Amino acid sequence: MTPELDATGIIVGCAKCGQKNRLAYATLGKPTRCGGCKEPLALPPTPVAVQSAKHFSALVLASPLPVLVDFWAAWCGPCKMMAPELDVVAARAAGRFVVLKVNTDEVPLLAQLYQIASIPTLIVFHEGAEATRTAGAQSAAALEALVQRGVRAVS
Repeated sequence: MTPELDATGIIVGCAKCGQKNRLAYATLGKPTRCGGCKEPLALPPTPVAVQSAKHFSALVLASPLPVLVDFWAAWCGPCKMMAPELDVVAARAAGRFVVLKVNTDEVPLLAQLYQIASIPTLIVFHEGAEATRTAGAQSAAALEALVQRGVRAVS
């Protein structure tokens, strides 16, 4: 199952039984178990696509974990080049932070709200606010360093 956002959490499928489960935004990073088989659940090891500005805002405001957001578009060459690096970062995040992708053509309200002038633009949110940002394709190491800078900027 592809993870998705709703008003209160990230919907993920259990790796063991396949049941859909909600990881509540306010408790991200804390141990959570499948409602069906009781297996431990984890944050998705892939970036989560944002389909709604409302769900995006709910996650950013409630998450105790930092949130790395890639603002991108399907027609953008540098965005396509960076996508595998973002996948590596999401797999390595292991519950330390959340990785999101916002297609600026599909959710233009967020691009306007955060004044995205070029893509890819990457923003780190922490404790409900923008902590840092950068533009242009980045390596996995640079993306992880960006998250660390964002956390230090807020702390």
